[in-house]
Formats: sequence, structure tokens, C-alpha cells
Amino acid sequence: MEEIQFKRPELEDKEIISSYFASAPSRSCERTFANSYLWSRHYHVKYAVIEDSLVFQDDDPSPAFAYPAGKPAAVKRALDFLMEYCNERGWKFKLYNLTEENFAQLDGWYPGQFQIEYNRDYADYVYETEKLATLAGKKLHGKRNHINKFKQIYPDWSYEPIDEKNAEECFQMALEWRNLNGCEDDPEKNAEMCVTLNFLRLFRELGMKGGLIRIEGRVVAFSIGEEVCEDTFVVHIEKAFPDIQGAYPMINQQFVLHECMDYKYVNREEDTGAEGLRKAKLSYHPVFLVEKGIATRINSNR
Repeated sequence: MEEIQFKRPELEDKEIISSYFASAPSRSCERTFANSYLWSRHYHVKYAVIEDSLVFQDDDPSPAFAYPAGKPAAVKRALDFLMEYCNERGWKFKLYNLTEENFAQLDGWYPGQFQIEYNRDYADYVYETEKLATLAGKKLHGKRNHINKFKQIYPDWSYEPIDEKNAEECFQMALEWRNLNGCEDDPEKNAEMCVTLNFLRLFRELGMKGGLIRIEGRVVAFSIGEEVCEDTFVVHIEKAFPDIQGAYPMINQQFVLHECMDYKYVNREEDTGAEGLRKAKLSYHPVFLVEKGIATRINSNR
């Protein structure tokens, strides 16, 4: 077999990548062009179309492939091809970013041949949109209190959608947030901030939806996301100044209220194992997690 020509996603690849994701709907936050394109700059992930399926490859520390995106028959052909491709090169065949649905499909085709190890740190938190918007019930009583306090302290607050006119203000706020949060000294934080700035810089080209909160005309919080599948909206970015009491609960609720009500669910992505972030995401009581794992062949040296 000849070498597969993998390439880094570029803006001109948006249509082809998005079309393959649309043919294999998933609630996983990775299954959007914007996420693939922007994070490929940090993780050096490349893609190719194999047997009419979209396949991403990560070479760190050894070659591994994201679960193919495409129609089932095409995905099966792509898996067969990749297994033979790895076998010829003496590589261990490894798949990453498998959801439970992906693994069920894989195990159906190759019964008992693969094992999967899920990583809790990379499970996406999925919430009922209605509950994030209304914050009804005892469990979310504290969130309602934070928002009421915010409205008392900052009666002149306002919400507005992000567009080409105000995206630059969010960009400047993000730069200020970066300086306040020590991102330069933390490679992961710095990478996430680079992605945030590029979401804003390419807001129109990537087809994002966004919203911001102002206090006395100054942007103090913003959120950015997009549709990941027919019933789920994914929030990629949420930033607020920590010294503005209640700013995070406020942008969370207002963004959902104004931009997400056409969807049953909101995916707020993973916590990457950060203790504070995990506590915050759990405090909103997700309805389920999108678990993701790595699948390897059982009893195989290759």
C-alpha cells in the first residue's frame, strides 16, 4: 500500500470536512470543522479521505487514527484499509476519540477483537437546554442566586450577539483575560487562548454563533459555539472576568437563552481533568456525558 497523503485542515477544507461529519452525526465536540481546524494547529493533527470516510491522524507519540466519519459501509471499508495499512508498516492499530456508539459499531463488525479505555478527563458534559435557560428546581437554586446578585450589583448590564462589529472588543477582552490568568506560563492555557483568539478572528469564516455581556458598555464576558448535530449545540468558548461576581453564570444562561433554544441539548465540552472546572461543570447537573476512549486490538502484536 502507498503512503496515505494526510494534510493539515485549512479553511478551504471546511465544506468537505463538514459534509463527512454531517453524514455521521455525533454529539462529540470534536465533530465540527472549527474544532478540528483550530486545534490541529496545536496538536498537529492531519486528515485524509479514505474509502469515502474522513480520517484524522495523530502522530504523537505514535500513529493513531480518529474513528472514521462517514456512512457505515464506508466506515467499515476505511477500518479494514487502516488495519492492513498499519499491519504492513508494523504499527499497532489504534483508534482514538471513540464514543460509546462508535465502539458498539466497531464491536459489531469485529466481535471481541477490540478493547476500549475511556478517559473521564475528556468526556463531554451535555445538558438539557431548557434547564440551562430557566435554572429551575432546587439543584440550580444557587445559580439563580448568582444571577440575581449580578443583576443587583450591575443593573446596567446588557447582552448582545457577537457580530463583525463587536468581535474585536471580545478579542481585546480575551487578551486582557490572558494577561490576568497567567497563560504565558502555562502551555495548555496558552494553547487554549490561541484557539479562543482564532475563534474570534475567524468568527464569520467559521460560521460561529456568539454572545457577550456588557457592564457600563465594557465587554466582561463572551461565549462562542455552533451546532454539532441536529439536536445539540456545542459551546466551544466561554470567558468572563473572575472579579465580576456572577459573570460566568450570567453569560452561560444568557447565551443559551438567546442562541441555543432551537436545540434539545447543549454540549459544554470536557474538563480535561482540571478539578475546579470539573466541579463547575458538575454543578450544572449534566443529563449525560459523551464518553470518549481509545480502542486497541486484543491479543495482537500489531
